[in-house]
Amino acid sequence: MIRILVACVSMVSITAMVAGGRGGYGMSMFAAQSSPPDPCYDENGNPRRCIPDFVNSAFGKDVRVSSTCGTPASRYCVVTEKGEERSRDCNICDATDPKKTHPPAYLTDLNNPHNLTCWQSENYVQYPQNVTLTLSLGKKFEVTYVSLQFCSPRPESMAILKSMDYGKTWVPFQFYSTQCKKMYNKPSKAAITKQNEQEAICTDSHTDMQPLTGGLIAFSTLDGRPSAHDFDNSPVLQDWVTATDIKVTFNRLHTFGDENEDDSELARDSYFYAVSDLQVGGRCKCNGHASKCVKDREGNLVCECKHNTAGPECDRCKPFHYDRPWQRATAREANECVGESSADGSLRGKTL
Repeated sequence: MIRILVACVSMVSITAMVAGGRGGYGMSMFAAQSSPPDPCYDENGNPRRCIPDFVNSAFGKDVRVSSTCGTPASRYCVVTEKGEERSRDCNICDATDPKKTHPPAYLTDLNNPHNLTCWQSENYVQYPQNVTLTLSLGKKFEVTYVSLQFCSPRPESMAILKSMDYGKTWVPFQFYSTQCKKMYNKPSKAAITKQNEQEAICTDSHTDMQPLTGGLIAFSTLDGRPSAHDFDNSPVLQDWVTATDIKVTFNRLHTFGDENEDDSELARDSYFYAVSDLQVGGRCKCNGHASKCVKDREGNLVCECKHNTAGPECDRCKPFHYDRPWQRATAREANECVGESSADGSLRGKTL
């Protein structure tokens, strides 16, 4: 998935550069005269559902973290295992040295497996203390997945939460733990039914200590939800996938059980959280009435609304277009907002 997204971005950039360099003045004139068709209308000008592109909405965004190593400079040790033997390779994390720093910006930069950059927490922030990563998406998104690629072992217990009101309140998306009942008062791997498909569940999958590096946790918001196949007609799931902010809380570290040994300082230096890539895959939420999101005059991300709709999520009708109630667009019906009459006097889009 990561490679596909990066490949697509790279291909678009390369194609644009080649076209720009090769087309010259005449090419620019042609491009200006023939604007691409609007995805929100068919070839006859009739409204149809349109949605923004699927993106990694975390890419390049700032992440607020509660703990980062390097202030002051500190030693950390990476554990490796070969058969029965375990070894530690120790290094220094130093926020003042560009070659030894592990800042939050590394969570959302370009994920290059040949030049891995990892954010890293302070050593041994162990339960009941936790470490949090908080990401603001800038507006409402419909989130398809949240994924984290680790440079350290994956946590023994962690939670993914979402906010729909820009961080004022939070609700859980998913829990991961080897001790679901003890940590989160949740059963392990509870069944998802129509009655609880808007509730977070807890699972012990992806919580083992192996691999010691490179492990992935990927949460799919709709996986296993009974109404996912009929998403257009499920307000419950449309609400469930909606988020303005994402928070990841690391609650408990995995340990080898050696933190109480004689050389406990060295052992504790081996336990920290480190992540190379945080992704939030989804689409700018526009309710089927916009094909892209743009920055407004204040620099805020908003939908470029069509179908006579308005609002940050095209979630209301334009003034004088209240002839029928606002509705979300579906694959079958664009649900365009309709005024008293169109410019030619016809009752465009009105159901008689």
